[in-house]
Amino acid sequence: MASEALTTTGYIKHHLQNWTYGQHADGHWGMAHSVAEAKAMGFMSIHIDTMLWSLVLGGIFLWYFRKAAVKATVGTPGGLQNFVEWIAEFIDSSVRGSFTGKNPLVAPMAMTIFIWVFLMNLMDLFPVDWLPSAAGWVGSTFFGLESHHVYFRVVPTADPNATIGMALAVFGLMIFYSIKVKGFSGFTAELTLHPFHSHNKIVMAFLIPFNFFLEFVSLIAKPVSLSLRLFGNMYAGEMIFILIAIMFSAGMTMGVLGSVLQMGWAIFHILIITLQAFIFMTLTIVYMDMAHSEH
Repeated sequence: MASEALTTTGYIKHHLQNWTYGQHADGHWGMAHSVAEAKAMGFMSIHIDTMLWSLVLGGIFLWYFRKAAVKATVGTPGGLQNFVEWIAEFIDSSVRGSFTGKNPLVAPMAMTIFIWVFLMNLMDLFPVDWLPSAAGWVGSTFFGLESHHVYFRVVPTADPNATIGMALAVFGLMIFYSIKVKGFSGFTAELTLHPFHSHNKIVMAFLIPFNFFLEFVSLIAKPVSLSLRLFGNMYAGEMIFILIAIMFSAGMTMGVLGSVLQMGWAIFHILIITLQAFIFMTLTIVYMDMAHSEH
């Protein structure tokens, strides 16, 4: 990187900035060449690195699992088939333990969420400079860009746009099946007749606004907590790796200490990325069960 990389603040800002495409102040569309330009593009901008890695990792997941399905045999299974069957059994037991309704969509959705989120989280274990440096080399070699203008984040789940997008998809399915299973009147009743109830119609009419406020807040909190929990954990993990990477520029002693800290944090982070994928999957199953449950 250029002069921006000479300071710790510039280094951190560079690694926390997404590769952004959007509309510039003069009206034309293109890539952002600075943090300020990316910020000025606003809501309609697209984080290309988040989209790219999400699609690539999703494609890898589909390719490997399809390969295992095509080559599946009733005889002695290979390593890939054993792994996929183990994942399938794990997902199946999780769904059976948390979902009481009948919906053939839930188990495949749970598997997709778990594997996809896990793979996106796993990108956090790549050394923080490897892939961004490679992107900077490609940008400067083939597109004539200065390397400090090439932004490239490789952890999609450290981008709130990705986690909020997934949470909203789950939330949309939850609302859809709530109305489908219970009917619009049943769904409305859940939002207005609980938790306070009275057999007196006048009192019940008085309680409806309070019930709606409490239930609506609880409903909206689901996608918010689902998305921000994953984002917060992965963003914090990414930040710690960046701070450890800065130690390598502070001399040999700090570099050796940084190596030890990096290894220790990476080993601990394996638990975090797995746990966050499991939590996102489990909450999705629970929310789908709530959508199918009639009170």
